[in-house]
Amino acid sequence: QVQLVESGGGSVEAGGSLRLSCVASDRTFRMYAMGWFRQTPGNEREFVAAISWSGSSTHYADSAKGRFTITRDNAENTVWLQMNSLKPEDTAVYFCARGWYDTSASKYDVWGQGTQVTVSS
Repeated sequence: QVQLVESGGGSVEAGGSLRLSCVASDRTFRMYAMGWFRQTPGNEREFVAAISWSGSSTHYADSAKGRFTITRDNAENTVWLQMNSLKPEDTAVYFCARGWYDTSASKYDVWGQGTQVTVSS
């Protein structure tokens, strides 16, 4: 079973930037779309961004548009989420996931363990 490992989370001040990484354990990575979701305590996972298997198509939640960028490198089995102009409301645990090019968490079948992002005002 493929594994996804996220890294790059941390604590930043509002207006700062973070770059999250997600590395897949095998080469089936290149066959699937990848997504980033986030979750805060007591809430469901919220879609942030998705990228098609080839990287040619991307889609963002309204909250992420203009500030976040999702990219991937199939040769490195890696997907990134560049987050700029961070706001306190971006504070959450961020998860990468493998699946179909969709905004619904139910369309993704493999999930990473999550990485905490904390943005202070």
